Amino acid sequence: MTENSPNKSGDILDLSIVIPCLNEEKNIKDTLDAVTETMAELPFTYEILVIDDGSSDATASIVLRYCETHPQLPIKLHKNARNRGFARSYVDAAFLTQGKYYRLVCGDNAEPKEALSAILGSLGKADIVIPYHSQITGKPPFRRALSRSYTALVNFFSGYKIAYYNGCAIHLRYNVMRWGPYSFGFGFQAELITRLLDEGATYIEIPVPNVHREKEKGSSAINIKNFLSVGHTLLEIVIRRMRRQMFQDRK
Repeated sequence: MTENSPNKSGDILDLSIVIPCLNEEKNIKDTLDAVTETMAELPFTYEILVIDDGSSDATASIVLRYCETHPQLPIKLHKNARNRGFARSYVDAAFLTQGKYYRLVCGDNAEPKEALSAILGSLGKADIVIPYHSQITGKPPFRRALSRSYTALVNFFSGYKIAYYNGCAIHLRYNVMRWGPYSFGFGFQAELITRLLDEGATYIEIPVPNVHREKEKGSSAINIKNFLSVGHTLLEIVIRRMRRQMFQDRK
């Protein structure tokens, strides 16, 4: 790993960070502050790509202003012509960046700096660095129960014992490009992690704190689109597990 600075030599960067945003004008500046302050304390080269996914507020303008006032920081903005969704932005951004490792940071500033430091500081320790919530502030009991149920279902159908699937893992960027998930909503992270584990990827799990932030009306994760995504993910996992067992039985 090399010193913390924008890449000037043409060598591959250590880390690409993608920040997908949809109407995050209230949070994006604090998110960028948290990420850049964390990276300033770590010995890695990096880049940040903010994806404005069809925002109708001032998200893009705030990012552009941030870039103008912090020209020394390796931050770029990409604007989708229309809303493409969280998973699509995540996969597309892997092809627009150049780091060896790749990580999504949500634009709502939900991760405390200590969580970012623990996760990003573990870069390179395994093919996948999987964070899970050691404590979470502000999440209603129903949402906690729903999250636990989802994790249990993914583990049951996949045969793995991962503590949490939606904590935005660090991946090798090549793996995201090669095995990018087909899910269009909530389930895409579990689909990618289980697929990579099927392929023999190594992993570690990191406990981190988290702050739950309720979304604006109409943007909650509890909707028919995400339920369909979860169903698609579970079906994909079951099919892959059956295929894996069939081929193993033939050896």
